[in-house]
Amino acid sequence: MRRFGQFACFDWSGQAVARPKGIALAVTEAGAKAPALVAPVKGWSRGEALHWLGDRAAENADMLIGFDFSAALPFVDHGSYFPGWGDSPGSARALWQWIDTFCAAEPHFSASTILEQDFLAQHFRYQVRRETITGTRFEGPLGRLRVTEQACRTQKRGNAVSCFNLVGAAQVGKSSLTGMRILHRLGGAIPIWPYDAIPEQGPMLVEIYTGIAARAAGLTGPTKLRDGNSLDEALASLGSAPHNRLLHYDDHSTDAILASAWLRRAANDSALWNPARLSAPLAQTEGWTFGVA
Repeated sequence: MRRFGQFACFDWSGQAVARPKGIALAVTEAGAKAPALVAPVKGWSRGEALHWLGDRAAENADMLIGFDFSAALPFVDHGSYFPGWGDSPGSARALWQWIDTFCAAEPHFSASTILEQDFLAQHFRYQVRRETITGTRFEGPLGRLRVTEQACRTQKRGNAVSCFNLVGAAQVGKSSLTGMRILHRLGGAIPIWPYDAIPEQGPMLVEIYTGIAARAAGLTGPTKLRDGNSLDEALASLGSAPHNRLLHYDDHSTDAILASAWLRRAANDSALWNPARLSAPLAQTEGWTFGVA
């Protein structure tokens, strides 16, 4: 099993603006040193995040990088991302390409154009002028779930939610759709587990869920931290030194810091690299959330 020397985590956002407040990045190294935030003066844009990833690829960084968004939509339940549509992509990479191409005219790597097409919008729950609309193909109270999301809930590692839900504070659909555009733009410059094999050297990307990191750190109630003392207590549970105090605390920054410390520890757990339900076909269509066994 490969040992990485550096670790990083992006907390992500689907906000359709130039510099989403929800994007945060923390970086750390092997050992016990606390992760530190990395941020442009004006905050992150998705384009700058893509550029940062490109730099890590160019320098062949010995880094495992987590991103907090879903890298694919549910597929195996119906054998399709968008059942009933003959042109639905057949693999995760084809899905990334299709979303990026379909939404190419949108600035900031946003992805709301999808909802302008009824045959696509019918799969989602979304809002129009504060009115919630549930598409005719949106299934059940939660929406369709990937296998890894089902496993996450079953294992009580977190309340994973459907990417087809674009409504509410807990939704991850918007951030995931924008994230898929970024994954396509990377163009294979950084391998992405489990779609790619683990490289012998250089950086690698994994999908994470910051709620898993919070539970691993001992949080039993709300998983969002908004003060330094609570963050240090959680970091200590993961074998990390206290962080350098921040001028401002928000759950995006603390999520990135805590998840980076968790990823450093979790990366050494061979079972997390070999989930029991992760098959080769599933790896190419739905992928998997690192941290779900």
